[in-house]
Amino acid sequence: MSSPSPSPVPAPYAESRTLPPYRALFAVDAKDFTGLPAVQHGPVSQLIPELVDQALERAGLHELRDSKRFPANTGDGVVFGFDPALLPFVLWPFLGVLDDTLGAYNKQCVGPRIRLRASVHVGPLPDADGPGDGNGTPRNDTHRLLDSRPVKAILTAASEEVTHLAAVISQRVYEDVVLGAYTGLHPDRCVEVPATVEGKNFSQRAWLYVPSPSGNLVQAGVQPREESAAPADTPAGREQEPATSPGTHYSGNTQHVGEGAAVMGSVGRDLSYTGGTTTYHGTNQHWGGGDNVSGDKRVGGSGDGR
Repeated sequence: MSSPSPSPVPAPYAESRTLPPYRALFAVDAKDFTGLPAVQHGPVSQLIPELVDQALERAGLHELRDSKRFPANTGDGVVFGFDPALLPFVLWPFLGVLDDTLGAYNKQCVGPRIRLRASVHVGPLPDADGPGDGNGTPRNDTHRLLDSRPVKAILTAASEEVTHLAAVISQRVYEDVVLGAYTGLHPDRCVEVPATVEGKNFSQRAWLYVPSPSGNLVQAGVQPREESAAPADTPAGREQEPATSPGTHYSGNTQHVGEGAAVMGSVGRDLSYTGGTTTYHGTNQHWGGGDNVSGDKRVGGSGDGR
C-alpha cells in the first residue's frame, strides 16, 4: 500500500481562505534553567506545569486548566492555547496567583527556586485537532516575547526573595483587554517596553506586568498589588514630584526612556552613562531606544558616571 501524499503547502496570496480561529496563548519558562545540574532538569520540567495548574485552580480557572489547546512542555516551561474570552481572567487574577504560588513554593523548597517569565498573546491559529494545531506567527511571537530583553532584564534585576514572576503582554492583548477595561489589571500596573530579542529579527511594542516588584521597580513607583491604592489624603492620579537633578525629570511614576539607559537593580561601578534623559509621567514606564540596564542608578549630569 502506498503512503498518503503529503498535504500541499498553500501558496500565499494565491486565493482567499478561511481565517483560523483566534486563540489566546500563554507561555512560561524558567529563569536559569540551563544552569541547573542535569539531574534536576527532569523534575523541574515536570514541576513547572504542576505549579501553573495549581495557580489556575486557585484562580478559579478550572475550565481553562481542563481545556488547554495544543499544550506543550518546552523543557524549561509550558505553552498552551485557550479561549480568548478567558484572557481578562488570565491577566487578573491568574498572573498574581501564579506569582503567589511560586513564592509559596520557593519559601519551602529545598531544591532550586522556580522563577518564571510569562507571555500572553492572541491571534489566529489552526485548531482542528490536527498535527499542525497551534503553529503560526502568533505562536512564534509568544515565544519571542517570552525571550525578549526587557522581561529577562526585569527578572534578573529583581530580588529573588520577592519577585517570582515577570509577565510580558502583547500590544494586541493590552489594547483589547487592558485598555478595554475587561480585566481587573489596571493599565497603571503595566510598563511599556520595546520587546526585542538578541539575534532575532523581532521588535514589537509590549507591556510588562510584575505582580510583586522589588528593588528600583518599587522606587520608580511600580507598586505591589496590595499597595497600589492611593493614600486617602492624596487624590488619585495627582502627580507627585520628588527631588530631581540635571538630566532627569519626574512627574508621577512613569519612566520614558528615549535614548540612553533605564537602570534597575544593582550594578557595579563600571557602568557609565552619557547623554539622554529620563522622564517620568503618570504610573506607567515607557522604554524607547537604547539599553535597559540592570542596576542602581546614580543620577548626575549628562556624562556623569552612574
